[in-house]
Amino acid sequence: MPMHKINEPSPVLIGVARGKGILRMDDHAHELTEGNVVLLPPHRHAALIANAQHPLHAYRFAIHTIEQTGSLLAGAMIQKSELNAYSSIKLIPNQSSIVAQMEELYIHRSTASEMRHVQNQIIVHQIILQLLQQHNEHDPTGDQPSMERSITYLESHYTDKISREHLAEIAGVSHSHYSILFKKMTGFSPNEYLSRLRIHRAMELLISGSGTLREIALEVGYKDEFYLSRRFKQHAGTSPSGYNQRTSHRIAVLLPPYASHLLTLGVEPTVIIAESNEYVNATDLAPPQSITFMNTSSTIEQIDATLLENGIELIIAAKQHLDMYGLNLAHLRAIAPVIEIPWMDLGWKEHLRLIAKAVHRSELAEQWLAAFEQEEQAARSLVQQSAAADEIITILVSKPEGLYVYGARNAGYVLYQSLGLHSPERIRPEIDKLGDQFHSIPIELSDLAEYAGDRILVIVYPDANGSSSHSDALFNSIHWRTLPAVLRENIHLLDLDEWIPYNPISIRLQLQRAAALFGSDQ
Repeated sequence: MPMHKINEPSPVLIGVARGKGILRMDDHAHELTEGNVVLLPPHRHAALIANAQHPLHAYRFAIHTIEQTGSLLAGAMIQKSELNAYSSIKLIPNQSSIVAQMEELYIHRSTASEMRHVQNQIIVHQIILQLLQQHNEHDPTGDQPSMERSITYLESHYTDKISREHLAEIAGVSHSHYSILFKKMTGFSPNEYLSRLRIHRAMELLISGSGTLREIALEVGYKDEFYLSRRFKQHAGTSPSGYNQRTSHRIAVLLPPYASHLLTLGVEPTVIIAESNEYVNATDLAPPQSITFMNTSSTIEQIDATLLENGIELIIAAKQHLDMYGLNLAHLRAIAPVIEIPWMDLGWKEHLRLIAKAVHRSELAEQWLAAFEQEEQAARSLVQQSAAADEIITILVSKPEGLYVYGARNAGYVLYQSLGLHSPERIRPEIDKLGDQFHSIPIELSDLAEYAGDRILVIVYPDANGSSSHSDALFNSIHWRTLPAVLRENIHLLDLDEWIPYNPISIRLQLQRAAALFGSDQ
């Protein structure tokens, strides 16, 4: 929508997930960008106005409070919520974690599961706790100064004219002392840090092919393309046109599976930040030789130091994953340009193409995809002659938090897209509409019969302790035991590590496994 009006009797929280826009209230306009959180006071008219070039994707969360009306217990005390005390708009930048929590609430907004309902309540209280902490301790618009706040301000406003004096004022230190403290914290002077933010953003725009050099210069905060070129060469040792022809050799990947995409293209990442050092091994990939692995539990200071020590020239990541682990894209940009590859919004083929473009391997990517499509055609021809071709195939996933029916992503891509097998009727419209953007839907055990097909593929996720005992509730239930597929023993238990990874090499291996699984029924 071009405009969305807001007027609630309670405080309203707006979380910007993607895009840009304007929040207008009381004849004042506030610019909104990704990661912004806005708290609107109650009983105030406001409007969200979208940006046509960068469509605004935001979540709206009204925080209703119930006042005590009955008599209180002896000794009880009551206090009105601080959130109701706001009289003016409160805009908080760089709150991706709150936005991610709002998104999770939206995804699970309709649930009959008591456990999911409790999880939602916990998330609501976490959001409110963070808002109160912002108000009482870390309010960027408050009076308490800090060096961290000044650096965050610089990272968020690097396209503006920013003076050292203004940053020092935000930090609450003298102008002369500010530069000393800044370099101690970041390893760079304020001017060097600002230049890195601007030049690295320019590199991102050059890689993506977004705009002319003049447009890029203005977007990153320089007066014209000539000044950009001069600063660019000082920083990168080459002109912008020369940079566009140069391949980055030292690449960091923040969380798989994008490491596998690079390996598919014959590029070995220098640093991988992941939950484990697991990566895809296949006969057509050379084993990695000298990758530095970092665990996602590492501190931001440790990650910064490792990326700088390894001379990282390019960072590849999905913002969804950065938000999940509390990593700030704007902060990482000071280290190296960040190529953000949307995770859930795109399928694995587009992931591969975007990464290939960033590392100048587009031709190789297209060759790989063409070869894969030939393998798809051969596998489809084989499976279409099997009994499975006329069956409805269900992918059922048991997780500690509940049951899911998978769509056309992960294992579903190979089954429903590559091999053309039939999905359950209840999810077919979503697959037709969304393709491999349709990941899964949660279901209740009592609804299992509505989704169960002639053949069921089951994948079980272990819990945090490695136990799969939570799946006993599924396999021992009357809902499971009376399914026709179960009675005919038409059930396949699939290995999680073999069928869930979503990257080119894993998809190719899944295609081979699926052809062997269904082709044997001829």
